[in-house]
Amino acid sequence: MAEVAQEAQQEFWRSPTVLEPAVEAALSAAARKMAEVCADCGSEFMIGARFCHACGKRRVAAGSEAAAMATPWARNVAWLRARAVGVTASWRKVSFPDWLHYLHFHEIKRWIGLPTAALVAFIIGLGCVAGALGVSLFYRASNLAEFQAIQMWRIEWLLAATASFVAGILLKKPSDS
Repeated sequence: MAEVAQEAQQEFWRSPTVLEPAVEAALSAAARKMAEVCADCGSEFMIGARFCHACGKRRVAAGSEAAAMATPWARNVAWLRARAVGVTASWRKVSFPDWLHYLHFHEIKRWIGLPTAALVAFIIGLGCVAGALGVSLFYRASNLAEFQAIQMWRIEWLLAATASFVAGILLKKPSDS
């Protein structure tokens, strides 16, 4: 009992004893065999906890369906990562047409002559106009109430487009000439 610290203010999960590292390692290995520990960080689960208090990983109950699915889930994640690496490697081998560089954001920005914020507002405005046209294509009115609802949607889309275009105008840098 000589190694017990007298009147030490410790958190409840820390031991008040001071042990040598070799003894502490042996004790922690024995404690891991007796208590449930997190598979990710190795810290002991608190009583009744469904998640690890240190890393937040979900606790897998022994003998449950989740314990049976833990290994296949890890295999599926590893399989998906391997496939993602393969797809990115094959994507780099694809050659694109020469005219495609005109669709790059910075090329459009240079061609139109707008700063980035104004160009983003302009593109959002174009998307809102497309949304107003899309309402006309996807919805058909069969009575007056539906017609009024569709007109309100169009008004909302066009109002958003107007606000976006005004924001683009306000964000545009004034020209010298």
